[in-house]
Amino acid sequence: MTGDLAESVLDRARRAGVMITAAESCTGGMVSAALTAIAGSSDVVERGFVTYSNEAKHEMLGVPMALIETDGAVSESVARAMAEGALAQSRAQLAVSITGIAGPGGGSDGKPVGLVWFGLAQAGRDTLTRREVFAGDRAGVRAASVEIALTLLKDALAD
Repeated sequence: MTGDLAESVLDRARRAGVMITAAESCTGGMVSAALTAIAGSSDVVERGFVTYSNEAKHEMLGVPMALIETDGAVSESVARAMAEGALAQSRAQLAVSITGIAGPGGGSDGKPVGLVWFGLAQAGRDTLTRREVFAGDRAGVRAASVEIALTLLKDALAD
């Protein structure tokens, strides 16, 4: 399924003349890997950011450390800032971001294991966010996150 979804994203981006970037935390580059597994994707995939640490989010994407300290790395505001930072630090016109708690540890009452925030930034449009809480193990949470991120990209390119 991921391969077909990634292919659809690439096809739509080509038709729209749009370059894509991804800013990933808990997925560690899996969205970029899904897109670049397809031959010829370099005409659409501009770059990817794996920003697993808070410092990487700050240094590579410009996410304010105060925002991370106040809201936490897994939050709507950080997902938004990651997507907007990926656009600002690339030549892409469309960016997706993912930050979450894949587990098995690291969750809390307010932020359970499986909580994932997504951001979608597009040149000239308001940044969208989406919250999901996935059941399952680490691999399952990460795989589900990739599916949602690719779906967000695909849907954004349908306009």
